[in-house]
Amino acid sequence: MTNRSSGNRRGAALLLSATLAAPLLTGCGGSGAAPVVVRASAPATLTPVDPAQVTAVSSATSAFGLDLLHALAGTPDGASRNLVLSPSGLAAALAMVLPGARGATADELAKALHTGLTPQQYALAAGALDRRIPPTDGLTLRQADDLWAQQGFPLAQAYLATLAAAFDTGVHTTDFKKDPDGSRRKVNQAVEKATDGRIKDLFNEKQITKDTRLALTDALYLKAKWASPFKHAHTSDQPFHRLDGSTPAVSTMRQNSTFRYAEGSGGILGEPWQAVELPYADGGLAMDLIVPAQGGFAAFSKALDQAQLDRILGGLGDRQIDLTLPKFHFDTSNDLVPALHVLGVHAAFDNRADFTGLLGPGTSERLKVSAVVQKATIQVDEDGTVAAAGSGVVMVPAAGAPTKAVQLRIDRPFLFLIRDTTSGRSVFLGQVTDPQAR
Repeated sequence: MTNRSSGNRRGAALLLSATLAAPLLTGCGGSGAAPVVVRASAPATLTPVDPAQVTAVSSATSAFGLDLLHALAGTPDGASRNLVLSPSGLAAALAMVLPGARGATADELAKALHTGLTPQQYALAAGALDRRIPPTDGLTLRQADDLWAQQGFPLAQAYLATLAAAFDTGVHTTDFKKDPDGSRRKVNQAVEKATDGRIKDLFNEKQITKDTRLALTDALYLKAKWASPFKHAHTSDQPFHRLDGSTPAVSTMRQNSTFRYAEGSGGILGEPWQAVELPYADGGLAMDLIVPAQGGFAAFSKALDQAQLDRILGGLGDRQIDLTLPKFHFDTSNDLVPALHVLGVHAAFDNRADFTGLLGPGTSERLKVSAVVQKATIQVDEDGTVAAAGSGVVMVPAAGAPTKAVQLRIDRPFLFLIRDTTSGRSVFLGQVTDPQAR
């Protein structure tokens, strides 16, 4: 497992498998033994990533996240439920898949990810984004990417080298064929550990089987303090207007302070809206809250795209805000295969799949993706935010402020995103329709 919270890339140049001459994985004696991590050799000095490509992938990841949110909210129960997802987490997992894809399989994945970069360029830029924010006293942001392979399954040296250069990671070997349940527990435990225990059982027993050849995971953990914390004494029960018209009393925070704020009405989005940005203590991350007018949430959310989101965020300016915000804490678990189908990814999941770019010599076995899952959790209270996400891919054989305060009562469904305020990349994204729902 690779922990990139410190932003230090030195480990990627000091690779463990200097004796690995061929692109064939040599693994542990069985799934009961400790997994062996295999890495490809890499240059002593890594090639710098083009800043323009990092910016492009940041923007692409945010657009990808909105597409996923729309796809999930478009399901029969999706529009009315709380949702949290990690665009950057799933994008990183797919960035490990993309360099092995060829033909239509690669084209569909790249289109869904909104990128015109080569797979190697995309992976390198995604890895650079993951390392961008170092930890501080007020912020912990960890992201770990891993690939688990069937013992003895051959992977191409060039593919291993891309993983090493982009994510400073190797390949854990295990025996899915002999002990799929034991292997599944190891993968899940690694994700659970990387997310400080917040994401448990990422894969279920139907997703990791004796037919599994590869399992790719991204684990993301965030703990951040508000730059301007809410005072616990100011928290009280206030009504929240659910989509069904009910108004339960929910635990609601309040403070009057200067925040970046914007509002608008009409235009493409139709419904009036208000938006506010709450910075975290380190200054590099912030939570943006976008609140459509009462009764307008569904239409607004459906119409929101990346260009309109950019305009909203670009219009934020300092204002004195009398703000109320409900506390919320909930989990989301999503099978993302249907959502990716909506985004045009099809070939990767059937016998047309072409992942020959990751296969080493000595195998005639073709692979396809059998599962794409993500579990995420978020907790927002007076002190700040704790959030985590686990993303997984399984591969199997194929066939100037005014003095008067603006009032912003967040007492109705709203959208939120946690973003890197420098690059703009969405780290977490979601909607809150019921703060009491878990």
